[in-house]
Amino acid sequence: MHLRLLCAALAAAALAGCQKDVSDPVVPAALPGTGPHLALAPGAVVLDPTGFAPLAARVTFTYPVAAVTKLVVHGKHGADSDVVQQFSDRGTSHVVPVLGLYADYANLVELQQLDATGRLLADTTLVVRTGPLPPNMPTSINVTANAGQPLDGQFALVSNFSAMNPEVPLIIDNYGDIRWLLNYAANATNPELQKLSYDCGIKRLQNGNFYFGDINSSKLFEVDAFGTVVTRWDLPGYVFHHEVYEKPDGNFLVSVSKTGSTHPGGGGTVEDYVVEVDRHANRVVQEWDLKQSLDENRTALEADPVDWLHVNALLYDPSDNTIIVSGRYQGVVKLTYDNQVKWILAPHLGWTHDARGQDLNPYLLAPLDAAGQPILDPDVAAGRANHPDFEWNWYQHSIALLPNGDLLLFDNGTNRNFIRNAPSHYSRAVEYRLDPVNRTVRQVWEYGKERGDATYSAIVSRVQYLPATNHLLFCPGYSVPNAAGNGGKIIEVDYASKQVLLEMEMTADNGWGFHRAQRSGLYP
Repeated sequence: MHLRLLCAALAAAALAGCQKDVSDPVVPAALPGTGPHLALAPGAVVLDPTGFAPLAARVTFTYPVAAVTKLVVHGKHGADSDVVQQFSDRGTSHVVPVLGLYADYANLVELQQLDATGRLLADTTLVVRTGPLPPNMPTSINVTANAGQPLDGQFALVSNFSAMNPEVPLIIDNYGDIRWLLNYAANATNPELQKLSYDCGIKRLQNGNFYFGDINSSKLFEVDAFGTVVTRWDLPGYVFHHEVYEKPDGNFLVSVSKTGSTHPGGGGTVEDYVVEVDRHANRVVQEWDLKQSLDENRTALEADPVDWLHVNALLYDPSDNTIIVSGRYQGVVKLTYDNQVKWILAPHLGWTHDARGQDLNPYLLAPLDAAGQPILDPDVAAGRANHPDFEWNWYQHSIALLPNGDLLLFDNGTNRNFIRNAPSHYSRAVEYRLDPVNRTVRQVWEYGKERGDATYSAIVSRVQYLPATNHLLFCPGYSVPNAAGNGGKIIEVDYASKQVLLEMEMTADNGWGFHRAQRSGLYP
């Protein structure tokens, strides 16, 4: 498209936006198409058809010849900010989701019909005008570093939380613009999710839809890009918190509290169970009571008999049909399907036995130096001191298995080395190489320690390895010092060089932060 024509179209759109209300948000652009005109019937374009997705639209139309649709939502920053999507909707009837609109903006949208060879059959260009963002969004999103090198993608999915309910997931582009969100509070037609509280946030299913758990309803939900609920799963007898993880077979691992769970002395407990939900049968098919497999009386990190473990992340390891559990107040543990410990990644201080009387100390991974030799200093093993080649994980979040089998996690660094109220802090993305046979662990990579308090987040946060580019996303999520105040950061670094390729600050004054941020496209 010629730049002069594009500017003319945007100018015409802006003028139209001053003259018409957002309730009638679609007008033809003052821009000639490059092929025969694709005629759309009145009402063919509906902005926010569900009332939950104000930066999305749906286009419904027919074309007399079988074709596929190509969509371009033009960005504010040239081609790199365009949303380009070609659908596999070959036929004469088409229903196209338009994602990636800007808020409070006259968005220029092109629709094309292509034949089997990719030849243009017809096209049209529209201006879709949107309203402002909902309240309690970030007050400042600022890109502070951009190396100009190719990144792993255009967008990041941010599962934000706020002192002001509800929680509203966002997709943000590399220029710091919000291009998609779900706001269930804006529409009373779904009271079930009006006060959505998804904890660790939303992710994409293998089928391309989004999924999450909700604390208030204790249900799991599958929704489409417009927020329409496709499927829900129940958790009778359990209360959802933090994490739901889709296994390769489609079943879900879910971190839960169990109704009536108590210590042997009678005191109640929370956030210390994991269940597997059969996706098709909609029922719990497996339960892990972590009081049975771990040491519920260990207080080396926190002396909270109720929330003694605080599960905040789950993984499935297909190599040996096990699960990996992150407990914020204990460490990371691998468990078999019959709830037996395989190994424990945590400072060694304070471990005794499980509820069955089995000693857990033999399952603690022993630290190695960079040469693979045992670190013999007992203070390093206990966690009271660090070694130049090794540090333990402290109050970690966001565990992931790398393609080579290593374990990656976000080491928050809270109360590192058991020191509370330290004058300075740091969080890290850290990669550990585990030897489950010899029960050893070696630290092989880290990023973030050198940034100190500038990227420290005592809670929440996310780390993600991006195999297509060998990059890593390091995302401290809460109360991180930014130029405009406290918030979170999204940082993409090159794994080999640790060069920062993109850094974005997200700030607000309402307790806003994010549990997780990750690379994710607008379309599956």
